Amino acid sequence: MTQHAPIIVAKQGAVATVTIHRPEHLNALNPDVLLTLHNEFLHLGEDRAIRVVILKGAGEKAFVAGADIRAMFDLGPRAIADYIELGQRALRTIEQFHTPVIAAVHGYALGGGLELALACDLIVAGANAKVGLPEVNLGVMPGFGGTQRLISRCGVGAARFLCMTGDLIGASEALTIGLVDRVFEVADFDREVFALAERIAARAPLAVASVKRVINATVESDQLAGMRREVEGFLALFATADRDEGMTAFLEKRKPQFSGH
Repeated sequence: MTQHAPIIVAKQGAVATVTIHRPEHLNALNPDVLLTLHNEFLHLGEDRAIRVVILKGAGEKAFVAGADIRAMFDLGPRAIADYIELGQRALRTIEQFHTPVIAAVHGYALGGGLELALACDLIVAGANAKVGLPEVNLGVMPGFGGTQRLISRCGVGAARFLCMTGDLIGASEALTIGLVDRVFEVADFDREVFALAERIAARAPLAVASVKRVINATVESDQLAGMRREVEGFLALFATADRDEGMTAFLEKRKPQFSGH
């Protein structure tokens, strides 16, 4: 096991488990988390003994509760652009990783947390999972590729509904719309996720890697163009009064009053 705060990497046979370790902040994605996550996956890519990666969050409450709103609230135009582009780069590194990556989602996976899960090949959820893209409640929109990957995974209707309402949904509804691939009871969750990882790791590794590569190539060109448009949309919204009001209300734990400016 190795730890480069805030990421812990453990290896067991052909399976590596990468844990985001900020439980006191519900594993929220600040720039340090994103950069460390990016670097750890690059490092793991050098270990050809690894055939499957499990990505999870520390603690009982959340996979990843989202972006770190407090950390991003006061960022200027250049700094917020760097942050969003870092997030897209980190998630792209996971998406392009040479072996399958399983997102083990327990508790909350919101905003950037759900976007992180969507960059993985498989998403498995605990029965207690709550997922959603609530960025419209903050006066912004997904910025780490969430709109595009959600369209690829669930279709344009589900993407519109989740992104426009900001609603959170439970594990069973997420399974119904294809947002998650399997749901396991909380008591069995870690064991079931690891068993799934071992089952994939036992398959022919070149064949599994080829499956991942071919499937990704099918959706890649349209998705990359859409992700660029997503960055542009996020940055434009970040400069608005509604964004300031939405994030201020979030930090003050009150309902926002949006003006449309």
